[in-house]
Amino acid sequence: MPARVLAYMLVDDGDCYTAAGLAEGVGVSPASISGAVRDLTAKRLLVEERVPGSRAKLYRVSESDLGSMILATWIPVLMQWESALSAATIEVCGRGGGGHRLAEATSFVAFLRGETEEMPDRWSDYRREPQ
Repeated sequence: MPARVLAYMLVDDGDCYTAAGLAEGVGVSPASISGAVRDLTAKRLLVEERVPGSRAKLYRVSESDLGSMILATWIPVLMQWESALSAATIEVCGRGGGGHRLAEATSFVAFLRGETEEMPDRWSDYRREPQ
């Protein structure tokens, strides 16, 4: 659901959205929206604002470098996978069989994490280059 909400906000012409407006735009229940905006604001992809004199909240897409922020959300996930695969590799590889595939998957995730950590700098350089 967070991906659907973010995609809607990126393509829609509006600047700020209420939870009800997001629910209508995405075509889901307001209850579905609350978890999605909570996730997206925690990842700093959305900014939550209060309407002065009201309890209502408005949500807008962060004005920061959205690409780098998206990449930053992947790094902890890749670190978890790498840790889990590494622990499994240590346990399983001595037993033969498919352990080499597990070791390969561990290496790949470690590589992917390292590349992902470097991507924000490369993305920044790319954005500055004339296209």
